Amino acid sequence: MREAGLRLGETDIFSSRRLEAASRRPPHGLKTRGRRPHLGRIFAVSIKTGIMGGTFDPIHYGHLLAAEECRRCLGIDRIVFVPTGSPPHKTDRRVTPAEDRYAMTLLATAGVPEFSVSRMEIERKRPTHTVDTLREFIAGGTPPEDLFFITGLDALLSIDTWVDYLLLPTLCTLVTATRPGYDVQGVDSLPEGIRDNIRLVEIPEFAISSTEIRRRAGDGRGVRFLVPRLVEAYIESAGLYRNVEASNMEVSRQ
Repeated sequence: MREAGLRLGETDIFSSRRLEAASRRPPHGLKTRGRRPHLGRIFAVSIKTGIMGGTFDPIHYGHLLAAEECRRCLGIDRIVFVPTGSPPHKTDRRVTPAEDRYAMTLLATAGVPEFSVSRMEIERKRPTHTVDTLREFIAGGTPPEDLFFITGLDALLSIDTWVDYLLLPTLCTLVTATRPGYDVQGVDSLPEGIRDNIRLVEIPEFAISSTEIRRRAGDGRGVRFLVPRLVEAYIESAGLYRNVEASNMEVSRQ
């Protein structure tokens, strides 16, 4: 696989077929079912699944670091990144096309056996809500006790604006990534059912944001070492964020 000088027109590294094939690989060393020969019956193996939703416009090292810390600290077996399709409360602001954001997320997580990417929200073709995504994972066989939804503290503190937010504790464990020394007192003001279901995970300080990356790409300063190399190459090849005001592309997760 060539990494330097990648162009969309000259290589199939960014083709949907190859990217999707890479995303379907099961987490390394994990099996959902196994067989005990001496018992002669099938038994299910519990797999803890973390869901990391977001616009990922673009995905960057801060997202990957938060996902890995949450996985390590909580003993989560796999992290599934779920790029939003149509953010419900940001229809008046410009968002990079979903297929580009999906492709960048696949490239960023390639080679990490515990990470995978889902298209479920992109394929809904309608405003996407966390409660719908959780229900879809449960319908697919992951029980609520093995389901962890990872989000940032700012998003969590506005959880009362989410659709059916009071149902979330019945569908998953809420995980919030916080920075060292960050004030988490606002958590105490959340509804009791929500507050009692939150797991706080402190991640290393990493001052980086998608907004700043869009600004840097837009004014030609470059995004090297802020995003994985393949994501940087994709942004350059696709001409993303050129001549676009970052303030018009700010998107939050609902």
